[in-house]
Amino acid sequence: MVDTVIVEAETPAVPAVSWPAIVAGGFVAAAFTLLLLALGAGIGFSVISPWSGLPDITTTKAALVGGIYMAVTAVMASALGGYVTGRLRVRWTRAPLDEVYFRDTAHGVLAWAFATVMGAALLASATVVGSGAAANPTPAGATNGNDIIAPYLDRLFRPNYAALTGGTGQQAAGVFAAGRDLAADREVARRILLTFRERGHTELSADDRQYLAQMVAARTGLPQADAERRVVAVEGDVRTALDNARRIAMQLSFWLVAAMFLGAFAAGLAATEGGAARDGR
Repeated sequence: MVDTVIVEAETPAVPAVSWPAIVAGGFVAAAFTLLLLALGAGIGFSVISPWSGLPDITTTKAALVGGIYMAVTAVMASALGGYVTGRLRVRWTRAPLDEVYFRDTAHGVLAWAFATVMGAALLASATVVGSGAAANPTPAGATNGNDIIAPYLDRLFRPNYAALTGGTGQQAAGVFAAGRDLAADREVARRILLTFRERGHTELSADDRQYLAQMVAARTGLPQADAERRVVAVEGDVRTALDNARRIAMQLSFWLVAAMFLGAFAAGLAATEGGAARDGR
């Protein structure tokens, strides 16, 4: 009599994390985000350009519209990436149902995190490239398109050509220009106008205002009294612009946080739906 021994082959353990599905879903989410940002930049809803990574918002109303579009973009792209992740992950045959739900949600959040980090790295590299290009020597008078202070510097140093066509105005401006570059004066004025608010002051000091007025008078040919009035007017406009920029930055920060939370939630929820479809539930 022969004894027959039956040996059951053990099923190999299925890993709890399916990294290929996470990476695939992350790439889908990042690509769809880029598509929506390009569409938003074309129709005027996007907060940033996907090609430059630099903000282009000048009013609080535009920041509100851009923030809402950013949140919608995050939800749509994250949901698509999460669903793809859930459909592509491996099947966990021996895991209980509540564990499967948890793993699917975690896979969706991981795909969202992968897409978010990858997108942030791409935008950071684009910003660094743009900053490096801006650091290269540029012709006098060339300005960055996102420079808040540049239009006010143009107003500040706008010459009075009627006074510069002859007489003392032309002589004073010519002597001053011969010893100092206009770009250097613009940088000095920029630093003065930008830093007085950062130091906690509500207005320019008397010395700074007088120095700017003297610089403007020498550069433009304006009388000293007119130059002082121009400095006061530009100072007020710069103060308003900087306050508006701070409000816009704060509003966009809140919208960015909201968009990230909504994107993570949408990715986890969509991944559970994709995983249920993957298992035939």
